[in-house]
Order: sequence, then C-alpha cells, then structure tokens
Amino acid sequence: MAIRFNNFYNYVMIEILTIQLNPGTRDAFHQLYLNESLPLQKKWNINVVAHGPSLHDADTYFVVRRFDNLADRQVKKDAFYNSDDWLRGPQTAMLDKIEQMSNLVVAEDAISTWLNSSLPLPG
Repeated sequence: MAIRFNNFYNYVMIEILTIQLNPGTRDAFHQLYLNESLPLQKKWNINVVAHGPSLHDADTYFVVRRFDNLADRQVKKDAFYNSDDWLRGPQTAMLDKIEQMSNLVVAEDAISTWLNSSLPLPG
C-alpha cells in the first residue's frame, strides 16, 4: 500500500538516525548521550522518542526524534547544534566517536499506517 503526501512540510515528522561508531566506543557514546546530549536536547525542546545501542552490531547506535513538521525540525536542530550548550558541551567528545551517520525523515502517518497494517497479530 503506497502512502501519498501532498505537502511534506505540514506533516508530523519522525527522524531516524543511524550512527556508526568507531569500534569499541559505543558504551562511552551511550553514556555521553544519556548524561549530556539527551538532557540538552530536552532543554532545547527536541523530542527524543527512542535511542540506544543497535541490536545487530556492537558499533551502531540509533536515535528516533519527533518534530511537528520539517520547518520545526530545521529550526530546532539549527538552534540546538549552534548553541553554546552543544558547542562547548558534548559535541567534540561525541563527534570523535562517530565514524558515519545517516538520517531518514518520514511522516509519522507513514509509520503509523505501516505499524497498523503490516505487523502480524500476536499469537
């Protein structure tokens, strides 16, 4: 079932980050994320829905964030990543552990539709 959206700027967005970390740094990255980055993102009104180590690889981490729309995402990310909180805080320590990062942004409705139609019922 294809989901069509006419204007992506008006939809609630889910951003999924996949972060490939330098070998052996995931535990330290996780602690930095929990203790420094996550509280700062909350302070800057970034809604982190889920985060943590990937189940498939010892050097991969994921972050899922929710934004009201694409404009909201851009404004909040620009404010956060240009803030002294980030620049003078955990930025260097975290970026030093990242080998590569990718993100995917989808409409929340697309995920809801997929979850409601594609997963088999338990039992």
